[in-house]
Amino acid sequence: MPATAMNHFTILTDDVAATVDFYRDLLGLVDGPRPPFSFPGAWLYSGSAPILHVVGGRKPSELRAGVIDHVAFSAVGLADTVARLSARGIEYECRRLPAGDLWQLFFHDRNGARVELDFAGAEPGPAEGAGGA
Repeated sequence: MPATAMNHFTILTDDVAATVDFYRDLLGLVDGPRPPFSFPGAWLYSGSAPILHVVGGRKPSELRAGVIDHVAFSAVGLADTVARLSARGIEYECRRLPAGDLWQLFFHDRNGARVELDFAGAEPGPAEGAGGA
């Protein structure tokens, strides 16, 4: 049976509240209903879909990159997002694809997870290759 869509991503953390704040403040995700698991965590929603699962109770030594390089989201509001990253002192890389139809904005969350946000190429953006922070 083939996969038909991506359902969600999971981020491991030692601080659920700070991770929820990060994704709520930067991506506009909303904390929503989650089954009563026996471990701490949160489900973050975009509309009615819980697209990011946060699993807490991890030691900082467990928060390391694995074989998946990054998670990517479609987004709007590139200039505002860059301003929010800069205000928080979060380093980022922003580049326009060679065809010019897409901006890619990369940064890391507080747990070390690499995040990509994709914006329409028509959006005004920072200088190509800007690195912020």
